[in-house]
Amino acid sequence: MAFRRDSAEDVNLDARLCRLFLPLTFYHSVAPVAFGADSISVGGDSLALVADRVLLAIYSKRPDLIVCTDEILKQSGSIRNDILDEPLRQELDLVDRVAPVPDVALLAPTEVMLKKPNFWTFGGDAYLQLLQNYVSDNWYKGGESNYSMVGNLTLTANYDNKSRVKFENKLEMKLGFQTSRDDTIHKFKTNNDLVRYTGKLGLQAKNRWYYTIQLLAYTQFTRGLKSNDENTYSDFMSPFNLNVGLGMDYKLDTENKRLSGSVNLSPIAFSFVYVDRKSLAGNYGVVGDHHTHEDFGSQVTVDLTWNITDQIKWKSRFYGYTTYERVQMEWENTITLNISKYISTNIFIYPRFDDAGNFDEDLGYWQFKEYCSLGFSYDF
Repeated sequence: MAFRRDSAEDVNLDARLCRLFLPLTFYHSVAPVAFGADSISVGGDSLALVADRVLLAIYSKRPDLIVCTDEILKQSGSIRNDILDEPLRQELDLVDRVAPVPDVALLAPTEVMLKKPNFWTFGGDAYLQLLQNYVSDNWYKGGESNYSMVGNLTLTANYDNKSRVKFENKLEMKLGFQTSRDDTIHKFKTNNDLVRYTGKLGLQAKNRWYYTIQLLAYTQFTRGLKSNDENTYSDFMSPFNLNVGLGMDYKLDTENKRLSGSVNLSPIAFSFVYVDRKSLAGNYGVVGDHHTHEDFGSQVTVDLTWNITDQIKWKSRFYGYTTYERVQMEWENTITLNISKYISTNIFIYPRFDDAGNFDEDLGYWQFKEYCSLGFSYDF
């Protein structure tokens, strides 16, 4: 069947011939498989069975083509698998080497600084403007219609612990001067003069409602005069008004932050008036040789700020006090039109009612003040 070679050279030669003529190799497994089949039909057999029958036919008819056996192939060796045991690695020379990362302790010491929360907020605004001013003849502090200058400074300091306590403080200072050619007695006199402090201490009751005690104190810087009149109609601490109210306060603040403010209702209120100048005592409720006057009543205070647009703002303050025998009401309205960051114009409208004052034939107990101004303004 096959030529058998015993020497090592013969085995190597047969191995080379087997690689060149791989089909001309005697396989011992061909004959048992082929003879074990019942038929020689190709159609119903597998491809391996057909190949074994073809090889068996070659072995029987052309034995001269057999150059090696499967034993010789096994002696020549098999495909090396050891090179696949480990992955192939390519050695590379790195041009830029990264410095090793130092080991960091997982529990490195750190410094923790705790800051005490600051519940105070501070702010304010100021302006200095020229104005055209109208004052009714019966205005309780004097003055006259004119062109003049006015300066204003407002400071706020508010405390809110984000829990239940609020403490609000506002200091308003306003002073304006005017000159008049028709006034032969005074070179200049005031047309706006106010020092006013408003303080509110509130304890939250529910949602936007607070139990509140409110303190309102106000006077002026200097004398209030009228044109061609030597009399003094008001002065520093003449009068000095102090109002204390106990009630509830409602905080208003819309979602778009355009409208904000508060409404204070004080069913129990105390009013104290002090007049330093004796000659002015009768004008402010002080009777006889006394310098003071006290009474009890109820009061309401409304402070609103409405940012109509980014350039137009309306600030309104309404104050009303009554002893159920006399009534005093004030409604201050300031409309600000911002021309630029530092230039603005103000329209100030201030109606006032006080049935304890002098009665005017035209306006009765109503008093009215208005001015329009243009100048510098600054918010902080």
